[in-house]
Amino acid sequence: MAEAGYSATLIAPAKLNLSLTILGKRPDGYHDLVSLVAFADLHDRLVVTPSETGTDRLSAVGPFARSLDRDNLVLRAISAFRNAVGPVPPLSITLHKAIPVAAGLGGGSADAAAILRLLAGEHGLAAMAPPVQAIAAALGADIPVCLDSRCRYMRGTGVTLDPEEPAFPRYPALLVNPGVAVPTGAVFGALAPGQKAVRDASAPPGLSEEILAGRNDLEAPAVSVAPEIGPVLTALSDLPGAIGARLSGSGATCFVLFESDAERDKAAEHFRHAHPACWSHAGELKNWDDSSLRGFSLQA
Repeated sequence: MAEAGYSATLIAPAKLNLSLTILGKRPDGYHDLVSLVAFADLHDRLVVTPSETGTDRLSAVGPFARSLDRDNLVLRAISAFRNAVGPVPPLSITLHKAIPVAAGLGGGSADAAAILRLLAGEHGLAAMAPPVQAIAAALGADIPVCLDSRCRYMRGTGVTLDPEEPAFPRYPALLVNPGVAVPTGAVFGALAPGQKAVRDASAPPGLSEEILAGRNDLEAPAVSVAPEIGPVLTALSDLPGAIGARLSGSGATCFVLFESDAERDKAAEHFRHAHPACWSHAGELKNWDDSSLRGFSLQA
């Protein structure tokens, strides 16, 4: 792998479920779903250097660092890659945590995907190569789609991916979280028994229709688990210029799209004034390219 003195700075973008349709419960207890996923400019950042202790080490800084589990997916991803692909020297990772935790934004999955991208490249593998996808899928359902941070449908439990949507347009977006952590298991547990899609999701509508008018079948159960989500969705829907306000994943982060940056910025200012206790991010949704996700430098 890298020589001494090497460092890498990795970007881990937040994931949003622009739509999420539950197809039904599987015999193994998981749910089959279809979800259109896109990625925001909001991201965590990982700085990777050789470890001086002979073991992998992870430290976290930033506004959401204290919320991280000790059993972090980044360290598990390194171990899984060693076991499945090949040697990896001990690494020291500083995680700059800007994505809210347990928020429906796939922050932990994005972090694990970022380190897998680095390790794959060092072993001559593409980020979306089957061996890397297999490692990602074994670690968590959202990790495979985060490997290249580009808009696409994911299916099944989330690990079956459609080809990317290269024509995905940039969308100004406002992300809002009421400050509550929502466990995914609790939301799925609140689903009505036997709930299935109310429409045929085998042939999704056009991309633009799905982006602007999609639905999230986990929204109602998430609101039942965390009632704070309901007023946020209402407030976002009422913002001038708002398009398609809904919940991302199992929540609690909600989002709304706009046709212009000016409309987004005006709406964001209004929302922050009216709801100062909520976390918010005014940014954009976009397809990331590989050069933006992975940068390298040599230490002096």
